[in-house]
Amino acid sequence: MDLINKNLAPLFEVFGRPVYLTQSLLSTWIVMAVLILFAIFVRIRLSSFSPVPSGFQNFIEFAVDTVDGMVKSMMGDGFGSLGGYFFSIFAFILVSNYTALLGMRPPTSDLSTTLALALSSVGIMHFLGVSRHGGRYFKEYFEPVWAFFPMHLIEELTKPISLSFRLFGNILGGVIIFELVYELFPLPLRFAIPSFLHAYFDLFVGALQAYIFTVLSMTFIRQKASAD
Repeated sequence: MDLINKNLAPLFEVFGRPVYLTQSLLSTWIVMAVLILFAIFVRIRLSSFSPVPSGFQNFIEFAVDTVDGMVKSMMGDGFGSLGGYFFSIFAFILVSNYTALLGMRPPTSDLSTTLALALSSVGIMHFLGVSRHGGRYFKEYFEPVWAFFPMHLIEELTKPISLSFRLFGNILGGVIIFELVYELFPLPLRFAIPSFLHAYFDLFVGALQAYIFTVLSMTFIRQKASAD
């Protein structure tokens, strides 16, 4: 499968321009379906959870407690309601990155996906900042004097750019490297050498980038929405 060529087939046209079904879009739908089905399965199993956890219940409680603990330790007690958001973001990015193990194009190797995730975090950041601080939230953009407003504005614009490009660049880099490896090496070596690369680029880097994106989102939101 050609991982660099994303276009599969046109879905429909908008003002005479074709809209394509791409590999990353198809992967996104698959990841969403997997996560939704898993969430439904966990919801059904909740009724059978016992006071003394074991097996699958241990895994679910460990995952939830880990994310809630990260939110509390990094952001404070006032942000506990965001635990579900950060859990969803981390799970989506992690599963998306791991789709490369199945020979699919990771959704996070598409800038539109990573930019949408970054804008979600930045949107929450500004929403909580305004809701918690009111008009004082905008005052800081003109401090210490009004002439600093352009610099503050540029700083805010770089946040979604840095969040999206960091994740996009790392995952796309792995996709390109694997494409080159599968094209350059003879058939016998394609089954031996890539296994080590998959362990690093897909398993390790995939988990690391999901963690970094989540932690940076927590940091940005805390900086803007925390109490004075």
